[in-house]
Amino acid sequence: MSRIDWLVLGRLGSRIGVTVVVFYGLIALVESLDTWRFNFVAEAHGLHMALLMVAMSAVKWTIKTLPVTVLMGATLGFLDLKARHELTVIQASGISIWRTVRAPVIALALISLVIGLGLETLSTQVNRVLNPTPPGQASMLTPPGEVWLEQRSGDTRYVLMATGMQSGGTVLGQVTLFHIGESSEARIEASEAVLEDGEWVFPAAIVRNPDEQARTIFDYRVPTGSTAAELGLKLASTEDLTFFELGRLLQQGLADPSIRTAATMRLIKLLALPLVLTGSLFIAFAFTAGYRRGSNYGPAVLWGIVLGFVVFVITEMADRAGSTGVLDPTFAAVGPAFVAIVIGVTVLLHKEDGRA
Repeated sequence: MSRIDWLVLGRLGSRIGVTVVVFYGLIALVESLDTWRFNFVAEAHGLHMALLMVAMSAVKWTIKTLPVTVLMGATLGFLDLKARHELTVIQASGISIWRTVRAPVIALALISLVIGLGLETLSTQVNRVLNPTPPGQASMLTPPGEVWLEQRSGDTRYVLMATGMQSGGTVLGQVTLFHIGESSEARIEASEAVLEDGEWVFPAAIVRNPDEQARTIFDYRVPTGSTAAELGLKLASTEDLTFFELGRLLQQGLADPSIRTAATMRLIKLLALPLVLTGSLFIAFAFTAGYRRGSNYGPAVLWGIVLGFVVFVITEMADRAGSTGVLDPTFAAVGPAFVAIVIGVTVLLHKEDGRA
């Protein structure tokens, strides 16, 4: 790389780094205000592990806000280049806009891959141990302490309701089974249900029908298409799984389409992180690279903050839509990044042609 590449990379890198650190500090402060969770982890694992939990939880949220922090930091970096007249000299020397942003784009893509596949994996593993998603609370639609599972295998359909869970979902406690459709057993109650070889096994259960007296049966079995890994994912959250674990689950196959969609969305979103951050960088450059007569950069900084939050909101909305199956996961993960890149490149083309 040339000295100009190092200069631009150093200016942008320092400003983006400071912005990310400031946001990380604010997020860590907010996480530390949850004193109940901090004290619970400190009593169970020690004070050092509670501090590690706060740090890793802040890392996880900082990664989510990277589109905002990168855009704001890049805006400050480009404005610093303009304030020092370095960007003016670079443009006056005949170096194109694309040549100027080449080094930052390559560096940002490489660093974002390390963050998405390395740092995010580390934070997920630590948070999963110290602060996992409580069983039955992965969805706010279910009452606290209850686990509801819709199961099917061929023509057999039923719903399981349990108030306890062990071993990642393969053992359920205080279970009630409701058959959907025609069945000789309308409702089955048991103190325990165990997942074994594609079947839920009830060691002892009570069968209840509207027109019959309740009776007790032993070793009752009902088929299911769910696997242990799939149940663990359904009862927890895709946020508790790393990139590599999601890849293995999708490779093995998931029977539940909603779980498969959520896992696919998170996997592609991590892979699309370099594109999202590149779009943020292009937008920052597009709205700060123009010629200015004065030295008032307040509006440009304000535009950077507003655009950063717009990118963040659009990305999160697409994430929700892709995770629930409203949008195709690939489109939901790559779409916002593609739009941001197109907007930034379009504005830069106008500036390069000298018409803006």
